[in-house]
Amino acid sequence: MTDVLLYVSPGTCARVATVALEEIGVPFETRIIRFMKGEHKSLRYKSVNPKGKVPALVIDGDTLTENIAIITYLDKRYPDAHLMPRAGDDWAKAQQLADLCFCGTTLHPNVSRIRVPQLLVSDPNAAVYVYEKGIKGMHEYFQLVEDRLADGPWWYGDTWSMMDAYLYWAFWRVEGAEFDVGPYPRFTAHARRIEERPSVQRSMAREEEAQQQLEAEGLVFVPSVPKRADA
Repeated sequence: MTDVLLYVSPGTCARVATVALEEIGVPFETRIIRFMKGEHKSLRYKSVNPKGKVPALVIDGDTLTENIAIITYLDKRYPDAHLMPRAGDDWAKAQQLADLCFCGTTLHPNVSRIRVPQLLVSDPNAAVYVYEKGIKGMHEYFQLVEDRLADGPWWYGDTWSMMDAYLYWAFWRVEGAEFDVGPYPRFTAHARRIEERPSVQRSMAREEEAQQQLEAEGLVFVPSVPKRADA
């Protein structure tokens, strides 16, 4: 049996890799990295992932990081799971990679600006500025997703994929940070459909269990919307 271990932390984009493994159906273990305890910077974890980030996927002793790489590898290794649509040629595959990069390198930085601006800058007023820039940028890209979903319930029309799981994580993260999702009814409906998917529900259950464990240890980070120091 393949030995599969995924390093995670609740609320992070490690949820994306978790959904991928749940979709495949292969048995796997999730191990929590306690950011509030500094475990991501520990020598022990950096021996697994020198970047000090999650997710980190370990399969039979080999480690792979970054959601885009993880999705691409798992899609190749487990084709029957249909994590991504079958690409007819190299151009189509490159387009899929570009789509995943949209989530990883465009949406994700704006998620960070909205959810954790205080971790990006130390000055409270600067944190407000970073937050506002993130909100402005995210509205532009949410509209892009909204327009795309006019062609079907999923990013690829009638075909669900890990692209939808990655989009959902970004939506979920900012929906709880006073980001107005009202102008995006298709994207909102997309999120609600995703939440009904069994793989997502199992992933969320794993995450809730991890969250409860961190709460019991007093190691939960609670992000908040920044306010101006002179307000």
